[in-house]
Amino acid sequence: MKIAVCDDDKKDIARLKKLIEAYDAENNIGFSISEYKSGSELLKTVSNGEEVDIIFLDINMDDMDGLSVAKKIREEKDDVPIVLVTAFMNYALDGYKVRASRFLIKDDLVKTFIECMDDICGEIRKKSKVITFSCVEGEMRLKASDIILIETSGHKNLIKLKNETYQIYEKLDGLEEMLKGYGFLRTHNSFLVNMAHIRGINSYVLTLDDGRQLPVPKARYKQVRQEYTLFVGKEL
Repeated sequence: MKIAVCDDDKKDIARLKKLIEAYDAENNIGFSISEYKSGSELLKTVSNGEEVDIIFLDINMDDMDGLSVAKKIREEKDDVPIVLVTAFMNYALDGYKVRASRFLIKDDLVKTFIECMDDICGEIRKKSKVITFSCVEGEMRLKASDIILIETSGHKNLIKLKNETYQIYEKLDGLEEMLKGYGFLRTHNSFLVNMAHIRGINSYVLTLDDGRQLPVPKARYKQVRQEYTLFVGKEL
């Protein structure tokens, strides 16, 4: 698992790296740690397409602040966990905008780091889990995180990924149960949506990250917004 640590303070990089190495030794995961002393240096790596599984990003950097870096990373990598590290806990709203996975306060790193890593590693394992679906096209092994939504069409359901669609006769209720715990939300009798791909819910309309808009019935609207808000809160 590849971890990027970006901070313009060498001592803070060393402290965070020590915590990561200790966590790795305890849990035997196999981390590879890359250090970046500026946001522009990290962005160059991301733009070059190099794989990064977790990013620890200092907010208060001189050349380019961490929130600006996170925003640009989101344009390249939609789902990589970004942990914002700061000396001040007053960036919650901005962190929401860039979909930060966690905040860590520098003075509390020792107290909060293990819980943070437990949660993020757990989410990564969950997202990478492969589920077998008995589709019309055959037995398909799909990552839950790759599924954008499942939509009812006639007597079948359509499992929609970014570039592929598979047909399945399993009822939507059964698929909802199968994907329980993977961040899916029943927004409509005909739609089961991966909340990681939702970009907004307003005026009874849900917008996905590919720009597609889905109707949310008035009877479900309040519950859908509440569940999505809770999901986003966990991501933060």
